[in-house]
Amino acid sequence: MSELYVAPANGWRTFVIVWATQALSVFGSAITGFATTIWLTQVAYPAPEQKGELAFALAAVGLAFFTAGLIAAPIGGAWADRHDRKQTMILMDVISGLVSVVLLGLVLANALTLWALLALLVVAGVANTFHDSAFDASYAMLVPEDKLPRANGMMQTIWSLSTVFSPALAALVIALPALARQGTLPDPPAAWLAALRDGIPLAFALDITTFLVAVAALLLVQIPSPRRADLNAADAPRPSLWADVRSGAAYVWHRRAMLWLLGTFTVANFTSTPMHILLPLLVKFNLTADWSARGFSYETALALISTVVGVGGVVGGVAMSAWGGLKKRRVYGVLVPMIIGAVGQIVFGLTPLLYVAAAAAFVETAMMPFLNAHSQAIWQTQTPREMQGRVFAVRRVIAQFSAPLGMILAGLGGSAFNPGLLIAALGAVLALFCVAQLFNPVLLRVEDKSWLDETAAQRARV
Repeated sequence: MSELYVAPANGWRTFVIVWATQALSVFGSAITGFATTIWLTQVAYPAPEQKGELAFALAAVGLAFFTAGLIAAPIGGAWADRHDRKQTMILMDVISGLVSVVLLGLVLANALTLWALLALLVVAGVANTFHDSAFDASYAMLVPEDKLPRANGMMQTIWSLSTVFSPALAALVIALPALARQGTLPDPPAAWLAALRDGIPLAFALDITTFLVAVAALLLVQIPSPRRADLNAADAPRPSLWADVRSGAAYVWHRRAMLWLLGTFTVANFTSTPMHILLPLLVKFNLTADWSARGFSYETALALISTVVGVGGVVGGVAMSAWGGLKKRRVYGVLVPMIIGAVGQIVFGLTPLLYVAAAAAFVETAMMPFLNAHSQAIWQTQTPREMQGRVFAVRRVIAQFSAPLGMILAGLGGSAFNPGLLIAALGAVLALFCVAQLFNPVLLRVEDKSWLDETAAQRARV
């Protein structure tokens, strides 16, 4: 990062405006995700004998969106570094909104199929990746360096809030037609709401509205994009998009401290994903004696822990936003919360007590905003602004490719072993790995930019 760059005077205000309106879009997308699940379970595959088809459909929907985004990440990151980031965000919000428009039209026409849904989710996944590549790389152009952890904490809060509130809001929206038919809603909306079979189209329409708000806000603010001399040099050929992808990978590869930081998140994603995948199994088998003795049903016990998981993320995000994070040695802001979260995962897997499990889950998820915000701040301060799109994309691919492996492990190991013991064992692996990183001299120098650049230059010459 250039030492001469100074964020614009109104940069923080601009960030807050964009953050707030993009947060609405996050909520809208979460509502669409919930409505899609309801469509699959209640409309497309409602019969008990369709259990296998439903399981395939749910897995395919998740993989279509996630995998498409992951594959597109390197290109999306390179694109963000070559084009105006504000325009990229607007274009991708428009594309995502159009996906919701098509979904709305297909549902109203009773013509939506699984394969059409998967195709639309692939488009949405790619658009989301391009949007996030431009948005993530815009922080450092707007926010002063000392406020980057706070800005990242605010983004973590939004993701957690959407987890807590979006399902309830989506359920309310979907139930509106049924409430209208029962005469519990006033006219005039009750008349046309009662004509709908369910409120799934309303959920899609709400998502479209949030995209419109996000686009309108972007049109009204200024988001600077860095100038790349290599794209306009008269005495040198213009680098290709693929050359940009390779340069992003090389930037990370030549900085081994950053590779170690990435490796830590790769391990974390692999070891923590099964905890959330196996939560329903753990509640059903490991915690049965305790929640049944307390008069809970399985549904209420699962809902309790699921809600606490979301609340933990919200509390951690708000705390991180209020604190602002470490100004120096931010690597400890990554490792220490990760160790605490891993201990929480161990307790979560081993305890037979519902309330203890809920408390452990709270601790585990409350640590995520702290470690993610500090990690993001490290990357934002160590990566030149004009390279952040492509570098962050490479970072995303390396850090997140292990999450699907964790899903596979959860599916195989959860049926073959005690799910609680598997969760605890993986938590122990993460805790030991992170403790070892506290003594890793290479990783601990990840914020020494002069040393990073010097060693990178040496490795590039080899």
